[in-house]
Amino acid sequence: MNQTIYLGFIASLLAGMGTAVGALPILFTTKLEKQWQSILLGIGGGVMLAATIFSLIIPGLEAAISLGYSSKQSALIISIGIILGAGLLWLIHNNFPHENFNQGQEGKITENFQRIWLFVLAITLHNFPEGLAVGVGFGNGEGLPLAMGIGLQNMPEGLVVALALRELEYSVAYAFGVSLLTGLVEPFGGMVGASVVSFGQSFLPWGMAIAAGAMLFVIVDEIIPEIDRESITQEGTLGIMSGFVTMMFLDIAFS
Repeated sequence: MNQTIYLGFIASLLAGMGTAVGALPILFTTKLEKQWQSILLGIGGGVMLAATIFSLIIPGLEAAISLGYSSKQSALIISIGIILGAGLLWLIHNNFPHENFNQGQEGKITENFQRIWLFVLAITLHNFPEGLAVGVGFGNGEGLPLAMGIGLQNMPEGLVVALALRELEYSVAYAFGVSLLTGLVEPFGGMVGASVVSFGQSFLPWGMAIAAGAMLFVIVDEIIPEIDRESITQEGTLGIMSGFVTMMFLDIAFS
């Protein structure tokens, strides 16, 4: 196996395991206050936003310029790639059933059952572009901070998934196992991303831009509306700021 593909797979696998680490608190509690849910979602969104900028868009521009493209041409490549990545996620979200989580607890038990499992599916689907980003990052030497950031971002997701399943009275072991499985989608995304850039450096700017677009779509379409819907925007804003600064530090310190 090509070394880039191998590293992309391993790093995205470890990042995906963050969902299992995040689910560990269900050993001690089955509830999480809305304010904390909002903060955790915000941290995840902040990490993804900083990773998009510092680990994908800026390195993608630098990679395009190093290939001989002008600044304008490089900006155009990144812009088109972002649109393509967002469009890909838009197609996935419109062709696969999914639902956000924080929409209240009204309704029958069967309706809650369906809603929560649709939420689990949504988390699983958006873990793919995260793995894709990690895999692409290793093509430009940006994989380590990106994998660390995505791993941190996966922790609150794993916890929320596990808590949602515990609300349906699933066992701790079952809830933990599902949280783990949602993260195991990422290594497949990592292999795809690393495979694309391993064909040649000319694919690197495109790969990074497409991964950035996919992640931006998740932030705007999933995370920010979740925080706004709960009307706990101040806590969510603090979470986003904390996550952004954390990821920015990781990217600068370890790149």
